Amino acid sequence: MKDYIEERVLDIAGYIIESNSTVRETAKRFGVSKSTVHKDVSERLTQINPALAQEVRKVLDVNKAERHIRGGQATREKYLHHDAAV
Repeated sequence: MKDYIEERVLDIAGYIIESNSTVRETAKRFGVSKSTVHKDVSERLTQINPALAQEVRKVLDVNKAERHIRGGQATREKYLHHDAAV
């Protein structure tokens, strides 16, 4: 694996753990696609540092479990602002 990819994988893992960020937020922050973030943390990171990969997986599992709540909140905000403008 190339050095710059390995460095990106470790940077992404550290960012996800420190900020509890989602794959989408992480992808935007690092200027890569969501697919790249997924591949980095699910395949590449397990080869580089399996213990770190488990920590990242815990954060991503929590985010996945909570995503329906975030989506509902976003929809609620959208319609609260929409009703106020009408």
